[in-house]
Amino acid sequence: MSENQNLLAEQRRTLILDEVRRRGGVRVNELTRKLGVSDMTVRRDLDALARQGVLEKVHGGAVPVVEASTHEPGFEAKSGLELSAKEDIARAAAELVPPGAAIALSGGTTTFALAHRLVDVSDLTVVTNSVRVADVFHAAQRTAGPRQGAATVVLTGGVRTPSDSLVGPVADQAIAALHFDLLFLGVHGISLEAGLSTPNLAEAETNRRLVQSARRVVVVADHTKWGTVGLSSFASLDQVDTLVTDSELPAEARAEVSEHLRHLVVAGEPEASAEAAEM
Repeated sequence: MSENQNLLAEQRRTLILDEVRRRGGVRVNELTRKLGVSDMTVRRDLDALARQGVLEKVHGGAVPVVEASTHEPGFEAKSGLELSAKEDIARAAAELVPPGAAIALSGGTTTFALAHRLVDVSDLTVVTNSVRVADVFHAAQRTAGPRQGAATVVLTGGVRTPSDSLVGPVADQAIAALHFDLLFLGVHGISLEAGLSTPNLAEAETNRRLVQSARRVVVVADHTKWGTVGLSSFASLDQVDTLVTDSELPAEARAEVSEHLRHLVVAGEPEASAEAAEM
C-alpha cells in the first residue's frame, strides 16, 4: 500500500480491506502511516466498512469478518467493494460479446457492471435473472428512446434474493427452455475443491440451470472470490470455459485455474485483450 493523501474514500477503503484480509487484521496507526491520512479519516473508513459487514472493528484496529457459508450479503453491501476491479473485468468481458449474440447474465455486482458495457452492443438477446441487470437495459432504452438494434431483454421471473436475483422453480423452468451462446456468471466463491458456490440453495439450483443452457460459460469474478466457499456448489471448474478476473489474482491461483479452464483473461494486463480477441 503506497502513501497518498489524494486517494478517494472508495480507493482507501478498498486498500484497507485488502490489507485486513491479507494480514488477518490491522491497526489504525499502521493505516495512517501507510495511507498518509489522519486517525479520524481511517476510523471513518473503518466505520463505513464495518457497516457494510466486510470487517469487524476491534480496539485499535480491525479484523476480517468470519462469514458462515450461509451468509449472503445484499446487493448494496457488495456494490461498494472492489469497484475498480469490477470495472476492469466488465471492460474485458464485454469484448467477448459479438453483435447479435444470445447471452445470459446472472445476478451480481460484476454482471451489473458488465451490463452497462453491453447496452450499445447491437441486436443482443439478453436473458437474466437479475432485476438490477434488467433495469440497466431498460433504463438505457428509456433514455435513448426506441432505436434499431436495441437489446431484447428476457427477465426470468422468480423469487427475489438479497442480491436481487430471481430464483426458484419459476426461474428454473424459464431458463431450462432457453439456449444461449454465452453465459456471464457472477459467483460468491470459487475454489479448486468446491468449484463455483453460493450461500443460497435456491440460487445454486438456478445457476445450475443457467450453466446447462449455455454453450459457453464465462465466470466474472475479482480476486477476492478465489478461495471463498459458499454453502452450495453448483458447478465445477471443468464446466467453465473462461474466467475473467483482475490483476490482483495471485500467480499461484492463476496457475491452478489454468489447469482446469480453457481460457484465463486477466483484465488490465496487455495479454488480456489479445486473448479475448481469439475467443
